[in-house]
Amino acid sequence: MNFRLFLTMSLLVAGGAHAQLATSKVLTLDAARRIAAAGAVEARSDRTSGIAIVDAGGALVYFERLDGTFPAAAAVSLDKARTAATFQHATKDFEDAIHNGRGALTGVKEMTPLQGGVPIVVDGKVIGAVGVSGASSAARDEAIARAAVASVTLLVAEPTKAAGVTTLPASTVKAGFAKGSVLLDQRDYQVHASRRDSAGKAEVHQIDTDVFYVLEGTATLVTGGKVPDLAPTAPHELRGSRIEGGDVRTIGPGDVVVVPSGTPHWFREVKAPVLYLAVKVAGDGVIQ
Repeated sequence: MNFRLFLTMSLLVAGGAHAQLATSKVLTLDAARRIAAAGAVEARSDRTSGIAIVDAGGALVYFERLDGTFPAAAAVSLDKARTAATFQHATKDFEDAIHNGRGALTGVKEMTPLQGGVPIVVDGKVIGAVGVSGASSAARDEAIARAAVASVTLLVAEPTKAAGVTTLPASTVKAGFAKGSVLLDQRDYQVHASRRDSAGKAEVHQIDTDVFYVLEGTATLVTGGKVPDLAPTAPHELRGSRIEGGDVRTIGPGDVVVVPSGTPHWFREVKAPVLYLAVKVAGDGVIQ
């Protein structure tokens, strides 16, 4: 998937005998959604947050509120974002200044001096900001906002060339299934030759949706339910020892299973070996 981060605007500047053209970058709706999604991933452990994305002038571009977040978080997150964008500073700077004795800042009505607002800076220019409210603490509001802004680095990277057609020889695929391996790794998807010789751990992928096509063997797959000891093992990857509750099904050759991002799943029993082609597709992710 290719997402354009910025729309380049041409601004006519009068002067002299010749007109001079300058360019600036502004936040697009697609970019704002992607930035908010990055913040939402960081906020999953809190389970609550309101995330506001504004442009350089403080106008709302996109807002996302996690289920269960208190209603006032919407207004507070927007105020934080507006402050960060229009004052071109993180709101934490103003909160710290007040704590250090600059009480006069509380009289600036356009300012919300509460941490959780962070400017979005590209090429040295503030093009917008992220505001977060409603997380488990003020420090978490700040961390979520900074995680969202950090995603901009990926969005402004030079666009990759369109992927060409890839053919994987049968010998490569066969060797992959012999031990289990990644056959293809692209920016937004992966293709795995997956092999299971025994039961595994319960898994939750915060970003990826899994599509399984079973080629050989049978297994008992549990999906949904709760993982009582769920813990992070890698960025956006969580594991636990088991699933409590959930749906139990037997899968075998020819079956296709789609496991949406954020859904716990567990190969509880395996009649070895189980070989299955797994395609992992990146998405926004939600943990139920």
